[in-house]
Amino acid sequence: MSAQAPASSKIVSRPRQLALALDHPESFAREDFFSGPGNAAALALIDSWPDWPSRAVALIGPEGSGKTHLATIWATAAGARVVSADKIGAFDVPGLLATGALVIEDAGAATDERALFHLMNLAREEQAFLLFAARSAPAAWQISTPDVASRLRAMPTAQLQAPDDAMLRGVMVKLAADRQLVLDDAVVSYLASRIERSFAAARAAVVALDEEALRRGRPPSRALAAELFRDGG
Repeated sequence: MSAQAPASSKIVSRPRQLALALDHPESFAREDFFSGPGNAAALALIDSWPDWPSRAVALIGPEGSGKTHLATIWATAAGARVVSADKIGAFDVPGLLATGALVIEDAGAATDERALFHLMNLAREEQAFLLFAARSAPAAWQISTPDVASRLRAMPTAQLQAPDDAMLRGVMVKLAADRQLVLDDAVVSYLASRIERSFAAARAAVVALDEEALRRGRPPSRALAAELFRDGG
């Protein structure tokens, strides 16, 4: 008769490591905004509210330059609602100004000009604040309504430039922290030398490195970064 295993014995299997697609919300708090020469004017404009030079102002800068972060800081302070420019016509315009402050993101994109005209007129009547965020200056927006176009061109604007090296490194460390990821100086330096000088590229690099490290079940390292970005990303 063969020996039987004791009733208390158990078969133990090693857990498999799974690469989970977890949501890592980025922090848009005021203390997490990295300031530098390229965005000092825009940050000063946001911080000066409500003492703005006009009730309507615009933040101008390339994708990933920090416009959304600054707009979120202001929206929190002013109690502003946020709407994409191409969705203005889908909302009740008086409702958009219910709090007396509104952020219009992706301004200059396909916009319902009639709704925008109504919005700007009502904002003027109610002394509401408008913050436009766009990649290009108002003069370049495809607006055919003369009155709207002239008012947009007259808006005070603040430009956000591409980050310098120190800011780019700081942003990568901050983005990694948002994902509960620790990057040492060697990794940050390597990434900074291989990606384009933009916040969007920094974000994409951190996400790619984090996801690949998780997939392989190993910590992010300079060697892993080199595998991913050897040819400049």
